[in-house]
Amino acid sequence: MADKGNDAAFVEFERVQKSYDGETLVVKDLNLSMPKGEFLTMLGPSGSGKTTCLMMLAGFETATHGDIILDGKPINNVAPHKRDIGMVFQNYALFPHMTVAENLAFPLEVRKMGKSERDQKVKRALDMVQMGAFGGRRPAQLSGGQQQRIALARALVFEPDLVLMDEPLSNLDAKLRNSVRKDIKKLQRDLGITVVYVTHDQTEAMSMADMVVLMKDGHIQQTGTPEELYYKPANTFVAEFVGAPPMALIDASALPGFGHAARIGLRAEDVEVAETGKGRLSCTVSECEFLGSETFIGLSHPAAAGLTVSLPGLRSIPAGETMEITFSDDSLHFFDNVGQRLAQKAGEPALHD
Repeated sequence: MADKGNDAAFVEFERVQKSYDGETLVVKDLNLSMPKGEFLTMLGPSGSGKTTCLMMLAGFETATHGDIILDGKPINNVAPHKRDIGMVFQNYALFPHMTVAENLAFPLEVRKMGKSERDQKVKRALDMVQMGAFGGRRPAQLSGGQQQRIALARALVFEPDLVLMDEPLSNLDAKLRNSVRKDIKKLQRDLGITVVYVTHDQTEAMSMADMVVLMKDGHIQQTGTPEELYYKPANTFVAEFVGAPPMALIDASALPGFGHAARIGLRAEDVEVAETGKGRLSCTVSECEFLGSETFIGLSHPAAAGLTVSLPGLRSIPAGETMEITFSDDSLHFFDNVGQRLAQKAGEPALHD
């Protein structure tokens, strides 16, 4: 993440650690800062520590070590309800015995807000998520997508500066996920709120975030814009995690002339089919995956893992057939023997953060 200076930092983690059993750290020496108004996504596989970070920021978990700072003030010892943070959960967490309007009014009642002002804010929040006609219904009378919109409205109704979202779309079908994802991003942009969003879904992370924090085993692997993670992965974990299909990794011995690298990364869109005898690698077709506008052809090679070529439209190529591929040197990514990125071109700094 670009250093915006301490004055601009709105959310900060300073050397934060978390252990549940006093022995194993699930979050290890986390240092992170983000400015106000940013949409930051914490991305990573199950067990990476991303949700634990969110729960510590919300106040539902306590940091074992280090400081969590919000708007310049340490909040480690501040109760969750006093942090004034909106929260959207994976399972919606709506009160089933209350109407939609009552669910939204609840956090306002906790803040001792008068009825007239409560009603006004509830109406505004429902209108924001296009659910103004549903105030009298109970959660059980709503679809999953409608319930998630209500959960979002409840997180926004008291106009917090910070909203946390924990896998909020994972219970929705693909079409609804796409729709609600756009709604969330539009609301964040229109309202100028700060969002910390946790997901294991890279499509959500790449399409919504201003900044992505990719985690593994309690450590940050890379922090950057979606474009930076895709085009300049800091290590082989990032290279293989980000992108669909993921970046292929080739043993450098298979491509003479790159002795400074141990492994070479290659994206599917940079691979071309070559004429027989003119390719840089001769591979065996292992599978075809048709996705409508394109077909991904999986390739096997003794010195490579995850090689794929993308071809337009429907292509059916028998498994076992030989295919020669080629690619430009400019499309290659270089990694050392411990998986860290090496400079790709003259003057480009190596990324080791």
